[in-house]
Amino acid sequence: MRYRSTRGTSTGLSFEEAVFEGLAPDGGLYIPHSIPQTPLSEIHQWSNLSFPQLATKIFRKFISHAEISDADLADIVTRSFGTFSTPEVTPLKKLPNVAVGNGNGDLENLYVLELFHGPTFAFKDVALQFLGNLFEFFLERRNRNSATKFGITVLGATSGDTGGAAIYGLRGKKNVDVFILHPEGRISPVQEQQMTSVLDRNVHNIAIEGTFDDCQDMVKAAFSDQKFRRRFHLAAVNSINWARILAQTSYYFYSYFAVLRRIGTPSGASSYAALTKIQYSVPTGNFGDVLAGYYAVRMGLPIDRLIVATNENDILHRFFQSGRYEKKQSRNGSEPVKQTLSPAMDILVSSNFERLLWYLSIEDRRSTSSDADVCAKHASANIVQWMRELRDKGGFTVPETIFNSSKGLFTSFCTSDALTSDAITRYYHHQYTLLHEAPKPYHGAERPALAYVLDPHTAVGVVAAEQLVATSTTPTTSSIKSTHTICLATASPGKFPEAVLKAINNNAPALSPQRGFKPLTYADIAPRELVALEGLPKRCLYIQSPGDKLDALFAVIEDNVGAQFPAKPLSKL
Repeated sequence: MRYRSTRGTSTGLSFEEAVFEGLAPDGGLYIPHSIPQTPLSEIHQWSNLSFPQLATKIFRKFISHAEISDADLADIVTRSFGTFSTPEVTPLKKLPNVAVGNGNGDLENLYVLELFHGPTFAFKDVALQFLGNLFEFFLERRNRNSATKFGITVLGATSGDTGGAAIYGLRGKKNVDVFILHPEGRISPVQEQQMTSVLDRNVHNIAIEGTFDDCQDMVKAAFSDQKFRRRFHLAAVNSINWARILAQTSYYFYSYFAVLRRIGTPSGASSYAALTKIQYSVPTGNFGDVLAGYYAVRMGLPIDRLIVATNENDILHRFFQSGRYEKKQSRNGSEPVKQTLSPAMDILVSSNFERLLWYLSIEDRRSTSSDADVCAKHASANIVQWMRELRDKGGFTVPETIFNSSKGLFTSFCTSDALTSDAITRYYHHQYTLLHEAPKPYHGAERPALAYVLDPHTAVGVVAAEQLVATSTTPTTSSIKSTHTICLATASPGKFPEAVLKAINNNAPALSPQRGFKPLTYADIAPRELVALEGLPKRCLYIQSPGDKLDALFAVIEDNVGAQFPAKPLSKL
């Protein structure tokens, strides 16, 4: 398996090269030259594997034996997921059937896939534990018989969870220094404490005055500076790194099989038409998590639909409604990125969307050409043009054929803070509502929970699933209701206590206190590891206006690790 840039100038890279490069020199994102097609019969053979065994099977499709042996890959995967608190790694939970206004609703087959049982209690642990061990494996191999040790400088931006997961995946690793940029005041206090209380010498937190997009732009600019990039051996941990997308495909397969086991549906059906319909609702900011679902579909996993769930920073929702990808323009000069209850999704431009556009473009070209190279060049040319228009004009519109193609798999919904908070309230207080309702007959393999505590990002995905049913009309409504919907639960509610506790404690329905409700505390919704963070010493650097923030970032990296990377003439790099 080889890798190419979405913008066309870098091709034929190995998996190791794509992992270390992160962002291509032309500004594009690395994608595999082809997506391996897996027969349904082979997918069925994976249905009873453990999470690490299943992940190893999937990853092997994209990593050649010549690069990582079976034994080494199995070891990397086992160690990566051995840090999770449950052997399931990403357990599936049945949600209560809750209607707007409480009571029983219209979604009897609604689940959450809990992706927050890793060391930092966020979905990004799945990918970044794996990526951290990949870096360690490749570096150890490069340095095994070398007198001069090769090291990397990992540079990333975070809207909250990537930073913590990257730091916990890389802390203390040899020959690795990690610099994580976060927007000051725009991540939750728990996320900030979790990152900045890691005092390992190779970990450097940097708070940037601005938004996540400002942080992301600085990271991309650093990777675009070839002299700086090559001197410090920059490596990426954001979802621009292909290994992160690959890792996240694993839980789509695992959860699909989990549903089939729970409802008693045979997994050996010989045709797609005979399979149980399963769709995913994905809280979406940078588009990496839902893109992993797209790759799972392209590999052969029979997912019926991918719901792109956004908050009020809705550039993706607007694209799936109109075919135009456009930054919102500020009329009064204020900040166009809105600060919401789901801060990890407060993103103006979704970097990973470029990968999907490349695939939509190449599929469109294949309708007129069977030459793979011609189609790939056409897709890359489109990407270059569209990204230039996004930079220069603030947006672009794709051809109608490409827009229509996107609607075959993707549906989108936009959720307000009010709806997000309402969902958190409803799914917790449902248990008190049930006490004065006649019990509803239950049929199925698993009884749903009486209540569930949603974090604000997961709540966005749940509301999107509800909106899909609410906006559907007969004859499709009954089909959608019978479809099993999995909402990706992206973080522990303990990472966003302000939003969660306010929704549950301040908005309690009138009957809840009469039925035994007591206000919750932080310890009621957070893992003890997060509770224990309070008061720990912190270390963080700050880059604020005025001045060139990129120059300030370069100076910080030079001051902290420059001695390990002595300056050399560019011709000798």
